[in-house]
Amino acid sequence: MSTTQKSSGGFSSLVSGIAIAIALIIAIIVYKFIFGDPSNFIDGDNTGEPLEGNYLGIVYKGGIIVPFLLATNFVVIIFTLERFIFLAQAKGKGGLNSFVLRLKELLRNKDVASAKEECDVQKGSLAAVVHAGLTKYETVQNQTELTKEGKVDALKKELEEATALEMPMLSKNLVILSTCASVSTLIGLIGTVMGMIKSFAAMAGGTPDTAQLATGISEALINTLLGILGSTLAIIFFNLFSTKIDQLTNSMDEASFTIVQDFSASK
Repeated sequence: MSTTQKSSGGFSSLVSGIAIAIALIIAIIVYKFIFGDPSNFIDGDNTGEPLEGNYLGIVYKGGIIVPFLLATNFVVIIFTLERFIFLAQAKGKGGLNSFVLRLKELLRNKDVASAKEECDVQKGSLAAVVHAGLTKYETVQNQTELTKEGKVDALKKELEEATALEMPMLSKNLVILSTCASVSTLIGLIGTVMGMIKSFAAMAGGTPDTAQLATGISEALINTLLGILGSTLAIIFFNLFSTKIDQLTNSMDEASFTIVQDFSASK
């Protein structure tokens, strides 16, 4: 993958921070003007009870913690889409296994030029690593000052460096998803505790305030739901992307081994 593709394929730290800030702003707007729209409530009063079966109004009654939970869910969605797009580009145009098989066949026939052409067609991170290795393959073949072992070591080093350049871009922003998996649950727990405090406060007097009690319990459950939802989505997609990256890494290792073995076997 070229430098241009890398810079455009993954979010920079600055862009990631801006994306999180935008997610929070959107969450606040959605909370105030969509969930908190007067039409969702009895008598058009969003300080009162939501209309029966109106889930937007019900979520609005979750309280001040809801926008932060919405922002967490939006962040998960944003970076999930970003990783899907980038990893699809990193995979390249064809299947990884079929590409590696074609590479093995071409190297078995000592057709390095055609193997490089296959890399240009395949594109992606695996193709970038293979292309770098094949270029070095051709270069060290003509370096008479190096021993066979020195040439093999130089080839291995080139493949390792090419792989090391690709790996940070493949795993970029996964830490945000893993953080959301933990933070979403904790923020939801804060909202749950706040709701329970209101519920117990409603029962503190001699006669329980049933309306305030119901509001507190509702707030607690809504925050619990949103917190668990964000955490669940983040965990699922984090594991999904980790599996995809492992597949790419294994393909890189297999292709690198094939190149080194073919060079070692050549005269």
